[in-house]
Amino acid sequence: MTARPLAAAALAAALLAATLTGCAQSVDPIERLGRKAAHAARQAARTHSPAGDPHAYRRWGLPSPLRPAPPPSQRPRLRTAGPGLPPVVDHIPTHDKVVFLTYDDGAERDPRFVDLVRELRLPVSMFLTDSVVGPGYAHFARLREVGANVQNHTLDHQSLRGLPYAGQRAEICGQQDKLRERFGLRPRLFRPPYGTYDPTTLRAAADCGVSAVVLWTEGEKPLRAGDIVPVELPLVERTVSLLRQVQEQGLRVGRLEDYL
Repeated sequence: MTARPLAAAALAAALLAATLTGCAQSVDPIERLGRKAAHAARQAARTHSPAGDPHAYRRWGLPSPLRPAPPPSQRPRLRTAGPGLPPVVDHIPTHDKVVFLTYDDGAERDPRFVDLVRELRLPVSMFLTDSVVGPGYAHFARLREVGANVQNHTLDHQSLRGLPYAGQRAEICGQQDKLRERFGLRPRLFRPPYGTYDPTTLRAAADCGVSAVVLWTEGEKPLRAGDIVPVELPLVERTVSLLRQVQEQGLRVGRLEDYL
């Protein structure tokens, strides 16, 4: 082969390599830009409304700053439902002046709620149902980033009482696996849909690694220390209303996971 064809072949090879290299590398900068943009958005949100801002309470219509709850004075002793079974809890037996805010299903994904949790440093507990959350797990990942806790509320939100063991275990363990896949954790707490359960539920929950079955405190007005409060929709408005009540009664919002 002469020098000219050799040069042409070398040039063609170089152009082909450059083209292939460009195609191979074109994805990475875009992905990096996407990650950088997402990071920049999170940073901007934090800069605009930083966690722990002493004036954040005013933006949410609270009469005064929300005081954080101190660590538990002691971890309560809970009676289990039987050997090897988790306790069923609808109220925390404590003298600490704290109540606990819990949220079920995951149907509402209001970005203002993320801001509320971040700015007021609310230690909320989210009991998630996979079929309800659907494609919205990213919203709850953001909530986890700002301090919310994620717990188990089954895969499909069907009443468990009366179902055979295999069906109940599939509902509970299935959601444990989903949450581990999404967030890298297996929750310790479980709330049965509609608050209904039977001994089979407790056995299945124990076999899925659940350490406590969490219900809620029924119909207590005013609030009492140790109440587990289910917050209904719309979440921002209902939460702010509850926080006003908490402040009026000299209580604080505690972290449920610290007591169970």
